[in-house]
Amino acid sequence: MDYTTLGRTGLRVSRMGLGCGGPSRLGLKTGGSEGDAEAVVREALALGVNFIDTAEAYGTEEVVGRGIRDTPRDQVVLSTKAGVHWQDRRSTAAEFRERIEASLRRLGTDTIDIFHLHGVSLDEYEYARDELLPVVRKMREQGNIRFIGITEAFGPDPGHKMLVQALKDSCWDVVMVGFNVLNQSARERVLAATQEQNIGTLCMFAVRRALSRPETLRTVMMDLVSQGLVDAAAIDPEDPLGFLLSDGGAESLPDAAYRFCRWEPGLDVILSGTSKIAHLRENAASLERPALESAAADRLRNLFARVDTVSGN
Repeated sequence: MDYTTLGRTGLRVSRMGLGCGGPSRLGLKTGGSEGDAEAVVREALALGVNFIDTAEAYGTEEVVGRGIRDTPRDQVVLSTKAGVHWQDRRSTAAEFRERIEASLRRLGTDTIDIFHLHGVSLDEYEYARDELLPVVRKMREQGNIRFIGITEAFGPDPGHKMLVQALKDSCWDVVMVGFNVLNQSARERVLAATQEQNIGTLCMFAVRRALSRPETLRTVMMDLVSQGLVDAAAIDPEDPLGFLLSDGGAESLPDAAYRFCRWEPGLDVILSGTSKIAHLRENAASLERPALESAAADRLRNLFARVDTVSGN
């Protein structure tokens, strides 16, 4: 497993992070047991993954806490999150503190390494910064939180409007950003600023449905062609990204997608979620492989240069 330094946090983190949300939520949303979910966490640790990302909303904090219980706490970088909304309204500061304390209990730890404001939209940003961030800062002073982050809602905000605004402030140690083969707009809009400010970056949506299901990919690609965002002459409509296997040196489309993100300058940790140990091992292997062949990677950058409207989900 490869490691890097997570921006100004100074934390030494694995380039692969175990994402405990997504469609499966460690299998808890797809019929798996809590024991199976804990086994995925333990296997990730055995593979050398030391970055684990969960959230209040995922319902996986307790299984993560049990999964890391036998590992020395200083060998795991634990990331969790809570959103602005609570019970169909904006959370008060007092409620937000109670929610963070509940996360600590579920995780079975006294300290969260990185606590994020979760899935913040542009219209929520000022409230998150002015009303909720002071709570997080106070808990950092008390030793319950080490570093502070913010994550975007990439599905409804594929153009990164919230993060563009957030990066004008100096209060975020880490950001979680959507980036993948199909939507690389964060390169200029987000990653240029995070690199300049030495902010740690977590990549989500490296692989979602459009990059793991051929029929979904074909539909997405034809939509992009119809919008004039992708050149129809540059792709095979039946196998639009097949060149990544023939010319890019990839073993599969998900393999190519993970490797494309892994070698993108400015992305520190690539999050990968799964419910199956075998799948976890496949993803870890992809993230340890070399970059795609340069001609294929350049073709991807050119092909999707104008796209900022899809998340790949």
